[in-house]
Amino acid sequence: MKYAVEECYQSIKSILIAILEGEGRMWVERIFDDIKGSMRRKSIQDDFQLSKLSLVISRLTALTGVLKKEKSIELEKGAIRAIQDLYDVIQYDVYSLDMRGNLDEWNEISKARAEGRLFSILKWPQDPELKVLIKRLHSLLTIKDSAANVPKNLEARRRLEYFTNSLFMKMPEAKPVSEMLSFSVFTPYYSETVLYSVAELQKKNEDGISTLFYLQKIFPDEWRNFLSRIGRGENAQDSELFDSANDILELRFWASYRGQTLARTVRGMMYYRKALMLQSYMEKIASGDAEAARTGSVLPETQGFELAPEARAQADLKFTYVVTCQIYGKQKEDQKPEAADIALLMQRNEALRVAYIDIVESLKDGKTHTEFYSKLVKADIHGKDMEIYSIKLPGNPKIGEGKPENQNHAIVFTRGSAVQTIDMNQDNYFEEALKMRNLLEEFNCKHGLRHPTILGVREHVFTGSVSSLASFMSNQETSFVTLGQRVLASPLKVRMHYGHPDVFDRVFHITRGGISKASRIINISEDIYAGFNSTLRQGNITHHEYIQVGKGRDVGLNQIALFEGKVAGGNGEQVLSRDVYRLGQLFDFFRMMSFYFTTVGFYFCTMLTVLTVYIFLYGKAYLALSGVGETLQERANISDNTALDAALNTQFLFQIGVFTAVPMILGFILEQGFLRAVVSFATMQFQLCSVFFTFSLGTRTHYFGRTILHGGARAISSNR
Repeated sequence: MKYAVEECYQSIKSILIAILEGEGRMWVERIFDDIKGSMRRKSIQDDFQLSKLSLVISRLTALTGVLKKEKSIELEKGAIRAIQDLYDVIQYDVYSLDMRGNLDEWNEISKARAEGRLFSILKWPQDPELKVLIKRLHSLLTIKDSAANVPKNLEARRRLEYFTNSLFMKMPEAKPVSEMLSFSVFTPYYSETVLYSVAELQKKNEDGISTLFYLQKIFPDEWRNFLSRIGRGENAQDSELFDSANDILELRFWASYRGQTLARTVRGMMYYRKALMLQSYMEKIASGDAEAARTGSVLPETQGFELAPEARAQADLKFTYVVTCQIYGKQKEDQKPEAADIALLMQRNEALRVAYIDIVESLKDGKTHTEFYSKLVKADIHGKDMEIYSIKLPGNPKIGEGKPENQNHAIVFTRGSAVQTIDMNQDNYFEEALKMRNLLEEFNCKHGLRHPTILGVREHVFTGSVSSLASFMSNQETSFVTLGQRVLASPLKVRMHYGHPDVFDRVFHITRGGISKASRIINISEDIYAGFNSTLRQGNITHHEYIQVGKGRDVGLNQIALFEGKVAGGNGEQVLSRDVYRLGQLFDFFRMMSFYFTTVGFYFCTMLTVLTVYIFLYGKAYLALSGVGETLQERANISDNTALDAALNTQFLFQIGVFTAVPMILGFILEQGFLRAVVSFATMQFQLCSVFFTFSLGTRTHYFGRTILHGGARAISSNR
C-alpha cells in the first residue's frame, strides 16, 4: 500500500508538470513545495483538510480519464475544466485558511486565474511513456476492491496473500528471459499413482465414501467451476459425466490434481514453462516488437503468449523437465496403466521428458545376455514415444538404494546451469513460477564469502486439511521448512539439503559427487548427504523465503509412523557415516555444536528424553510400591525442601509433548500473527495434539535407537 501511494503521488506530479506550462506549472510546483514543507514541519494534518482527499481523487480520476484518450477539441476543453475543478477543490476545500492565504499572496497565479488563462495552455500527452503513466494512474485511482471481489476459496486467498507479501521481500532483480540462467527440474518416480482411474474414484471405503465424493465435498467451489468448464450444470449427476470419454478424462485429471499424484507434480512444474513464455512474450511487447511476438499471424488475445513461436522457443531453451521413471520400460512391456498415463502426460506436456532404464535381452553363443540402457524419450506428434538419447550402461545400475540410483542414472539428461530436485508428491503455482528468474540470480550473488551452491526453497504443505493427524504433521513440517531452515541457513550456516525442492548449482555438483548418494543402508536418507557433500567441498547453502512450492505429506497414523521411522533410522545411519565425522572434525566449535543439535543431536537428545521418562516412571512406581514416597514427601514438607518436592512432581511428563511443538508455535506467530496463532494452537490442544507429538517422540526414539544398536535401516514405503 505504501508503494502504491508513493507511486500515485509521483505520477500525479509528473503528469501535471508535463501537460501544463507557465503559471499552471508554477501552481503545481508551489503545491508540491507546500506539501514537502508541511512534511518537514510534521504539520500536514493542520495545513491540509485530509478528509477532502476524496474530492481530489475524483477530480484527478476525471482528468486522467480524459487524457488517456486521443486528442480532440472537446476532450481538450474537458481536460481544462477538470484541471480548473481540481484547482477549486485544492484552493477552497483542501488548503487550510493559513495555507490558502499564502497561496492568494502569489499574485501571478491569482491574476492568471481571474483572467481565465491559468490553464489555457495545455500540452496534450503525446509521449508513449507518459500515456502509459496516465493509464496506470487511472487504473490505480479507479480500482475499488470490495468484499465481493475477495476470493471465497481459502486456498486462493492463501496463495494471493503469500504472493503479495513475497513481493516486498528482498530478492535479486530478474534478467530478461534471453539472459537468465537455464535450468532443469528433476523428479524421481517409481510406481506411485500417476492418474486416478475411474475405478479408484468410484471405489468406496468401509464407510461407504468414494474418493470422488470426498473430493466433491472438501472442494465444493472447485467442483462447481469444473462442471462449468466442461459445460455441465451445477446439479449434474456423476453418472452423466461418464457418458463422454473426454469428460471422463478431464474428471480423472481434476481429481488427480487434488491428490498426491505425478500428474499434479507435472502440471505444477510445467508452470515454469508457461511463466517463461509469458515473460518472454511481454518483454517483446514492451520492447515494441509485438509483431515478432506474434509473427504476423492473427491470434486471439487470450492465447497470444502461448502460441507465440519465439516465446515458446525461448522457454524451451531455458527450461527442461525430466521425470526419471526407473521401471517405465517394464511397465510398458507389461501394459500397466501407469505406463499409459505417463505417455498421456507426455502428450499433454510437450516439454516433458521421461528417463528410464531399458533392459534388453539377447541370445549369444547359446547364452542369454542382458544389456542395460539409460534412455530419454518424449512424445512425438503422433503421441508415440520418440527416443532422444540412449546410453549403454556397464551393468545393472541398481546396486544401491533405489531412489538415489534412479536419480543418478538420469542426471546426465538434465541441461542448464541449475537443477531443481522435485519429489513425486509436490506441486507448484503459476505466480511462484514467475519468480524463478529472480531465484536463479542468487547464484550470481555472494552470500558471505562465496556464491551459493544450493538454494533452499520453502514449502507449503497442502495436505493439512485432510484430518487432524495430517494437520499436526503439516504444521510440524511447515515450521521446519520455514522458520527452522531459515535459522539453519542464517546465522547458523548449517543448513543441509533435506530433500526437495532445493535448486542445485548443476555444474558444481555433477563434477563433485552428484546430488544423491546411493550406498545401501548407510544412505537411507539420501538427500541430506548432498548437503554434507556440498559443505565438505567448500559449498555454500542458503535459504530463500520469497518463493515456495507445494508439498504433500503423510495423512494417516500408520503412514506418519512409517515416515518418522524411516527418517529416524536414516539419522541413526548418519551417526555412523564418515560424512558426519568429517564435518565434525572441520567445523569450528560453535558451528559444530549447531550442526550436532540440528542433525544427529536432535534424535540423540530425544532418545535421552524418552529414557529419562522411563527411569522416572519406574522410580515413581518403586517409591509408590515401597512406601518410601510418602516418607520423602513428608520430609520435604517438614524441611521446606522445594527442590525435593519438585523432583517428585510428575507434571513435566505431560509437558514433553508440548515442548516439541514450540518451534511450530513460533512459526504460527511469525506466519499468521499472534491472535491466529493462539486460536490455531488452542484448536490443536482440543484435538489432543500433545498425545500425537508424544507418540511421535516415542516412534523416533525406537527407530533411532534400534538403528544405533542393530543397524539395518531400510526404506519404508508409506504408500503415499
